[in-house]
Amino acid sequence: MHPSLIRLSDVKHRTGLGRSTIYARIAEGTFPTQVPLGGRAVAWLDTEIDQWIAEQIDNARNGGAAHE
Repeated sequence: MHPSLIRLSDVKHRTGLGRSTIYARIAEGTFPTQVPLGGRAVAWLDTEIDQWIAEQIDNARNGGAAHE
């Protein structure tokens, strides 16, 4: 399956995180970085977001503290 690009509104919906939290975690290196689309437009790879979500679930299920 080929990755798709998703915009910030979809990333927020899929992760449950707000815009400022997403960008703070990118700065910390704990969230996938965005892909520039030109001008001020950016998007994220859906596969990277899905992987991040799976890691959060795995951390929660295995007693690891998921970063909030």
